[in-house]
Amino acid sequence: MIKIPIKPALVLFLVFSLSQSVSASDYVIDTEGGHAYIQFKISHLGFSWLTGRFNRFSGDFSYDENNPSAAKIEVMIDTRSIDSNHAERDKHLRDEDFLNVAAYPEARFISRSFNEHGEGKATLVGDLTLRGVTRPVRIEVDHVGEGTDPWGGYRRGFSGKTRIILADFGITKYLGSTAKAVELSLGIEGIRKRSKNRSRRPGGLRTR
Repeated sequence: MIKIPIKPALVLFLVFSLSQSVSASDYVIDTEGGHAYIQFKISHLGFSWLTGRFNRFSGDFSYDENNPSAAKIEVMIDTRSIDSNHAERDKHLRDEDFLNVAAYPEARFISRSFNEHGEGKATLVGDLTLRGVTRPVRIEVDHVGEGTDPWGGYRRGFSGKTRIILADFGITKYLGSTAKAVELSLGIEGIRKRSKNRSRRPGGLRTR
């Protein structure tokens, strides 16, 4: 039997390469750098749109171009951070008539399936838990882009849209016949995760 000597440096290189490939498709959503958003709009009496956003949320996703159907995402939303640019209205949106943030300070989305249709289009299906109620939600997704950023990291971004019926989540306050559903617009930019000894905070700041 012929023995082939393996140099320690080669072993380290192979281990490092393997660890990189295993985690290469895992991303953290860049909320710290302000490169992600969850926005909403709902009809105001049929005359205009009431718009707003959630200022605090976090999450992770995985995506592999060689196996897109295995993509997964989980997002946690701080419902207390709702912001419609009107302090008194936001106070009302946080009370029992709407989000009831005292009892349910967090909403959560966990994906179940991801189906690509070509030309940068996909459909994401998952479970949204809001006000303690869990319902399936279908999100139409667009690939925005991916590549290396100026700080040596790797980023991938998606946008998405969906529509949810308020009554499905126990929100039955009457807001007019045109305001039974709310439209959500989502922007997700993720930074590919690295090994712990070379972690980097979103927004281009490296941790030491």
